[in-house]
Formats: sequence, structure tokens, C-alpha cells
Amino acid sequence: MLFSFRICTLAALLVLGIRAALPVMPVLRSEQGGTASQESPREPWTSAQVLHAADLVSEVRNTKSSSAPTIVYVGFRTLFEGGHVPGASFHGTASTEKGLAELKKWLAALPHATDIVVYCGCCPFDRCPNIRPAYKALHEMGFTHVRVLVLPTSFAADWVEKGYPIEKGL
Repeated sequence: MLFSFRICTLAALLVLGIRAALPVMPVLRSEQGGTASQESPREPWTSAQVLHAADLVSEVRNTKSSSAPTIVYVGFRTLFEGGHVPGASFHGTASTEKGLAELKKWLAALPHATDIVVYCGCCPFDRCPNIRPAYKALHEMGFTHVRVLVLPTSFAADWVEKGYPIEKGL
């Protein structure tokens, strides 16, 4: 218990340190009209594949369990255990070969039309080491309904501090 608390404390301090040291970059560029409909030239997904926290909360609350998206956390296990989006599952850290292999093994059993939301939230989104490898793996495996939950600063700042629901543990 003490070991787990120390790891979560260290992870939180790391996130806060990164948050203080790095400016948050905009995730999407806006057209003149103010709607984000352009693709970011450095991201592999389109603006239509971007999902924000408030939208995911509304979507999950407004859908029946059979039509709710499959939510996959691709960050670090200790952060997942400390708190995650309700209903999310963990199948490996996507920035590691082992974690990516675990994720791909789990994905292989899913239909390619599955509505999947992938997220991390370990650090500022534009510097996340997990989200892009996970998205790339899903895309290469032929999944056609993949969205990315954008947490610009971190899961703590953009989900927990906003009072959205969380689950703890595995």
C-alpha cells in the first residue's frame, strides 16, 4: 500500500513538474470560423477522430451499454490503477514493445468496426509517448472507428480536477 502510494505520488509530481515546465501546445488548428476541422499536420488522426473529456462523459452517460465505446487506456499501469475513466481497460503501455504487443494481442480479438476511444493522460498530450504508437497500431490493424481522447495537460488536470467520474484499480 505504501509502495503504491509512493509510486502514485512520484507520478503526480512528475506530471506536475512537466506541466509547470512545458507550455501546453494547441492540439488542433482552427479555421477562420473558429471550428476545428483541419487535420494537424503532425498528428496521424483527423479532427473528426478527436474527442474531448466533456464529450466523452456526455456520450457515455447518454448511450446504452451496448452502444458505449470501448475505452482503452494506453499509459502507465500505476497511473491506471490510481484512477481511470470508468469502464476503461488496460492492456499494456503503448510506448514499450511489450506493452504494444499486449495491446495488439487484445485488439486481435475485436471486430475492426468496434468503436474505440484510446487515451493516456500521463503528461501534456503533445508530448505523450503512448498515444501515437497506440493509434498507429489500431490504424495498421484495420480498425475503422478509432477516436483519441485529448487531455491537453494530463488526466489529473483535464479529467479528475473537473470532477468527472473515475474508477480505481485494475
